[in-house]
Amino acid sequence: MKKIIYILQKEFTQIFRNKTMLPMIFGVPIFQLVLLVHAATLEMKSIDMYVVDKDLSSMSHKLINKFKGSPFYNINGISFSIEDGLEAVEKNKTDMIIQIPYGFEHDLIRENRTEVQLLVDGINGTAASLINAYSYSVISDFNRNIIVDLTQMPAIADLEPIHVEKSFWYNPELNYKIYMLPGILVILVTLISMFLTAMNIVREKEIGTIEQLNVTPIRKYEFIIGKLVPFMIIALFELAFGLAIGKIFFHIPIVGSLALLFGFTIVYLLVVLGIGLFISTISSTQQQVMFIAFFFMLVFILMSGIFTPTESMPIWAQRVNIINPFYYFMRVIRMILLKGSGFWDISYEFFSLLIYGVIILSLAVWKYRKVA
Repeated sequence: MKKIIYILQKEFTQIFRNKTMLPMIFGVPIFQLVLLVHAATLEMKSIDMYVVDKDLSSMSHKLINKFKGSPFYNINGISFSIEDGLEAVEKNKTDMIIQIPYGFEHDLIRENRTEVQLLVDGINGTAASLINAYSYSVISDFNRNIIVDLTQMPAIADLEPIHVEKSFWYNPELNYKIYMLPGILVILVTLISMFLTAMNIVREKEIGTIEQLNVTPIRKYEFIIGKLVPFMIIALFELAFGLAIGKIFFHIPIVGSLALLFGFTIVYLLVVLGIGLFISTISSTQQQVMFIAFFFMLVFILMSGIFTPTESMPIWAQRVNIINPFYYFMRVIRMILLKGSGFWDISYEFFSLLIYGVIILSLAVWKYRKVA
């Protein structure tokens, strides 16, 4: 036990003496947390719209003003030619075109029906779907108002026999920051634990101190515990600090048990620390660590469900996701913080990561060579 304590003292001393590692551990994650929570969003808050109004009637002006009155739309071009609008889309100067044909008002009043064309830039499928949904909602509201004005009937909403009231659970205000902050925290905690663990051990190889440690009477398990525990403590501190920032600045709800969250995080860290240790055993330089860790991190993040539900992935991708530790923690941290889930609600993820941790740590320890 004394040997482990000495190794821990040595590791913390080495960490706090490293002027490069300290900003990476404490400064960069805080900056990323504050920045990414605002930047990483799927909300459409500024949609550039190009108007092709060939009717120039009072009705077409009302429809255009309906879009102007929405906080989501910016009209950045008006023309009589659809070719001008298409050119703006091709040059990435606008997100959508609304074309109001000649005879729009005449057909609406005389024929009780008319047409409007929406052309949406579909290069980003998610953004295009949201723009189409927003635009459909604006036009539907305009349509209801026109029916009331032309027929002198009461509002359609007053005629509905069933009154529907919407209630959104766990995030009543649909604040995207509340959804994103737990996911960003998962990434930051993983970066600190997995990446720095691998870098730290390989750095010992590069400067030659690993050979000195290998010929000491320190056992293999004592060396590995001494190497992994400091970064586990730092990662837990990062999680606590990130939750404090989220509560103070973003007002993220913490509905569930923090003790359960930190207990699950410890099991999760066993997995990512094991992955970091395994990467270090197959790498000789810090450059190799960076390339290998970047490969795994990129795949894990994109398949974790940070932006979209993993249930929308293809079946084969969902099956492959069983080896993705991000997937488990991304679900659990949101379940605990936002839903208040208990242990049995996350038991599948807990025991899956526990088995995963035992396997990856055993593999990493077996792969690590120590010559006493």
